[in-house]
Amino acid sequence: MVLESVVIPKATHNLLRRLTGESRPDLALSLALKDLVRLRTESAEARIAVFEKKYFRHFRDFEEAWKEGKIEDAYSYPIEQDYFEWEAAVTDLEMLQEILQWLA
Repeated sequence: MVLESVVIPKATHNLLRRLTGESRPDLALSLALKDLVRLRTESAEARIAVFEKKYFRHFRDFEEAWKEGKIEDAYSYPIEQDYFEWEAAVTDLEMLQEILQWLA
């Protein structure tokens, strides 16, 4: 097993300690990363919820209906924009959930 060393500037260490209440830099950094991932997860979930409420379905169902031509005005700018933003939020959430597994 190869151990790597990372130098954390004193100001960053002090900030991490104040944010997390943890004096050990490795634990403080881990806690800060978990908080960041949790906040970004909540943000992605909120963005997804807006689209699910607007279109009354989950993204995969919307995507399937889109591909089957069942979405009215699918290629209008507002619908297309929603599709791309919704897809990005779903992709972000999947990536964040994977990261959470690494941080556990």
